[in-house]
Amino acid sequence: MSQPNKILIVRTDRLGDVILSTPAIQNLRAAFPQSHIAFMCRPYTAEALTGNPYLNEVIIYDKYGRHKSFWATLKFSNFLRKKRFDWAVILHPTTRAHMMTFFAGIPQRIGWDKKCSFFLTRKVSHKKQEGKKHELEYTLDILRQLKIPIATKETYFPVHPEAEERIEEILMKSYVRGDEKIVVIHPSASCPSKRWPQSKFVSLTRILKKELTCKIIVITSRQEKEFGEMVAREEGIIDLRGKLDIPELAALLR
Repeated sequence: MSQPNKILIVRTDRLGDVILSTPAIQNLRAAFPQSHIAFMCRPYTAEALTGNPYLNEVIIYDKYGRHKSFWATLKFSNFLRKKRFDWAVILHPTTRAHMMTFFAGIPQRIGWDKKCSFFLTRKVSHKKQEGKKHELEYTLDILRQLKIPIATKETYFPVHPEAEERIEEILMKSYVRGDEKIVVIHPSASCPSKRWPQSKFVSLTRILKKELTCKIIVITSRQEKEFGEMVAREEGIIDLRGKLDIPELAALLR
């Protein structure tokens, strides 16, 4: 397989999975330092990639918005075709991603043997459901299939100075001292089957306050605020549900 001049990484699922894919970006950059590397993602995860020093470009595919229809997807394929990518490295299997990269005429298309994988030129056996490895390792398996050395497994999440200043201001107004322990709780999950009951989070919150003598912050997206309602009602909880953007979340967690 010849060295690629332009590489498209595709991951159009959720924020955590995109962050766990950032080692793939770094390893591709180490293997191909002169190549143009782009990452295709959903609009709300783009902020976690913007500013990544190993990327040349972030391409937004709005599969639940303006690119939802079949015709919009075909039009987007034409947009990709004009960019003349040599490789498409598809880290999360979707029929659309496989189909789009095929119609975009990208010569080498590697991904998981799932979801209309006949559109791919190279397939990796999909065994994620066995849960034997961390998601990050499954992602790197795509690169291993391409014989790309794994030089690092470090994730990269850019933290912007403006976001850090905003978080410092929030913590100061919430009477959090610099030497205090902070625990951040996110009482939700994208998949309903992964959501721990709110009552359990409340019990955990009470144990943490007793055992650690810490300040507890509850966070959610704007759409998931209801899942943190019971925790937010607990005494002394700092309620930041729906109030942080992605860069501010990064600053808080750091």
